[in-house]
Amino acid sequence: MKTPIVDFVKNYADAKTARFHMPGHKGKSFLGMEALDITEIGGADVLSCPHGILAESEENATSLFGTAHTFYSTEGSSLAIKAMLALVTTATPRGASRPRILAGRNAHKAFLYACALLDLQVTWLYPSPEERLCSCVITPKDLEAALATMEEPPAAVYLTSPDYLGQTSDIAGIAACCRAHGIPLLVDNAHGAYLKFLSPSRHPMDLGATMCCDSAHKTLPVLTGGAYLHLSKEADPSLVERARGMLALFASTSPSYLILQSLDACNRYLTNGYRERLAACLERVAALKEALGDKGIPQLSCEPLKLIPAPRAIGYTGEALAEHLRSAGVEAEFYDDTHLVLMITPENDAEDLRRLEEALFRLPRKEALPSPALPAILPHTAPLSIREAILSPSQAIPVALAEGRICATPTVSCPPAIPIVISGERITAADVELLAHYGQDTVDVIVEE
Repeated sequence: MKTPIVDFVKNYADAKTARFHMPGHKGKSFLGMEALDITEIGGADVLSCPHGILAESEENATSLFGTAHTFYSTEGSSLAIKAMLALVTTATPRGASRPRILAGRNAHKAFLYACALLDLQVTWLYPSPEERLCSCVITPKDLEAALATMEEPPAAVYLTSPDYLGQTSDIAGIAACCRAHGIPLLVDNAHGAYLKFLSPSRHPMDLGATMCCDSAHKTLPVLTGGAYLHLSKEADPSLVERARGMLALFASTSPSYLILQSLDACNRYLTNGYRERLAACLERVAALKEALGDKGIPQLSCEPLKLIPAPRAIGYTGEALAEHLRSAGVEAEFYDDTHLVLMITPENDAEDLRRLEEALFRLPRKEALPSPALPAILPHTAPLSIREAILSPSQAIPVALAEGRICATPTVSCPPAIPIVISGERITAADVELLAHYGQDTVDVIVEE
């Protein structure tokens, strides 16, 4: 597969042209990649209305993912989330009530910010009582029950799958339910770009989603910020026609050509033995999971490229286990009091996996720690909309004093960037307990008049 962006920029760098254009480094080496860092010069195309090398590269990605169109983002899935929501809600007739989204409660804070910008209402789908903040596995039955309680259908259903802990919802069943009701299904698939290349594919676009975003940089060899917005061949053609404009509405007018080259190079990578490398990697990960199980180290069942041991079952908090791994030269993706998340790709070589396995195997076993008794994530009263809350004057106060106040901007850690309390909701005693458990000392609340 051709790499038109990579080839253009390399040729430009090799030509040693005098650069009287942005960026200000003029191609001189400060960090090492400046010669390949360009702006929208002649021949480099324009991402907001591509007709040249960027259009050709996106067409290559479109053919790889089998979509109506796959669009590039150099601002992560956060940009794609805003564009997806704009696409399904800007068609609301004039004079109608504010559009409403039916969404899983474990949505990333980027979803909240999009709702604030677009002034959307949200009806939340809540996790089961045993699930925690990061997970909210939704079934078709859950969706049908939620739709039955709504006075009018939502503008879209929005789910996060896989979630941060690798749990996946039945996207095929949910997509069938959405089709039956004539509702578009939007999926935050930030952690699942590689699912397309399993056999068979488990990618949301092959399971019936209308649109989804992939953070290519999370599971593919792409620079941080590289992402895709996919639109289904079954989607309304007007959505495809308007998608570019919706991306441009929220995007920077200075996209990173380093990230665009990375997305472009990934197209060739994905057609050059990636499926075989992925299959081999999955075998190694499955063997490692089995070996850890034999050693008495239980794991959360999850999607194939995540390893999520249960630290408390072997006497550790997630923080303590992460520190043990760090001392062995292994850095985890995420950890908190109860979880530790390890993300693996085919770019983790045998030495990486050997080091991880040895570090886990020589971990001194301790008596299991009880799981903390945390309150469930439950529906709240929301005196203000998300938009009103985020845009209102606010102040940071100690969490201990927050009960009864209205949440302003989301209080989250990133990762996983999932709000403990939604903007506009009134903070409860249970929320105070959760905020304290997750290490939040202060929370932004609406200034009271």
